[in-house]
Amino acid sequence: MPDPRRPTWGTFSFGLVMGTLSTAALLLLAAPTLVVLVTSFTDGYSLKFPPPSYSLRWYVSLLDAWQLQDAALTSLQLGVVVTGVSVVLGTAAALAIGRSRKGWARGLDALFMSPLVLPALAFGLASLMFFSTAGIELSFLTLAVGHIVVSVPYVLRTTLASLAQLDPALLESSESLGAGRLYTFRRVTLPTIRNGIGAGAFIAFMSSFDNIPVSLFMADARNEVLPIRMWQILENSLDVRAAAVSGVLIVVTVFAMVVMERVAGLSRQLR
Repeated sequence: MPDPRRPTWGTFSFGLVMGTLSTAALLLLAAPTLVVLVTSFTDGYSLKFPPPSYSLRWYVSLLDAWQLQDAALTSLQLGVVVTGVSVVLGTAAALAIGRSRKGWARGLDALFMSPLVLPALAFGLASLMFFSTAGIELSFLTLAVGHIVVSVPYVLRTTLASLAQLDPALLESSESLGAGRLYTFRRVTLPTIRNGIGAGAFIAFMSSFDNIPVSLFMADARNEVLPIRMWQILENSLDVRAAAVSGVLIVVTVFAMVVMERVAGLSRQLR
C-alpha cells in the first residue's frame, strides 16, 4: 500500500509547474523595477541599461528640479486630502453595508466598487465630460473628487474584511450594558477594524499618488501631479531625472510597505 505522505508524481509536477509560473511572474514584476533602479544611478545623459558608469549626480540634481518638486508637492497634498475623505466615506459605507444583509446593501457595495471595474481611461474621460457638461472648471477640487471616487473602494474592501472578524456578540453585550452607538464604535468596533482602515488608507494614498488615467483628464495646468510630469519628461526629452525620481519612489514605497506590514499587518488585510 503506497504511503499517503509520500509525494506522488502528480503532486510533484503540479508543484513544479506552479513554482515555475510563480518565479516567472515574480521576475516579470520585479525586473522592470530593478532596471529602472539601476538605470537611475547612471553617469550618462541618456536612459541606457546597463549604465556605462555609476553616479549619484541625477539624485543630486533633483534638489534643483523645482518643477518636479512642485509636482511632487501637489501629488502629496492631493494624496493626503483624498486619503482623509476616502477613509471617512469608506469606513461609513463599510459600517452600513457590513451590518445589513438586505439587497440595498449588496447594491451599494457594487456601486462603490464599480469605479474599479470600469476601464481607468474611460472613467477619467467620463469624469471630464461630466464636469464639462455641468459647467465646472477643472481645479484641484475636481481632481480630488475624481481620485476619491477610485480610492474609496480600497478602504471599503479592507474595512469590510476587518468587520467580518468582529463578533456580533460584543456589540450586543455593549448595547445590553447601556452603551450608546458612539461609545460602542469607539471602544469595540474601531479597535477591531483600525488595522483594516489603516491598510485601506495606505492603498488609497498610493493609488492617488500614482494615478495617471484620472489625473490625465482631470488635472489642469495649475495642478500638475508628479506622474503626469514624469510622463511628459519621458515623452519629450527622456530626462534621466525621471529615473532618479522613480528610484526615490521605489525606496519610499518599499519602506512604507514594511512599516504598514509591521503596524497594520497589510498582507493579512488584503487576503
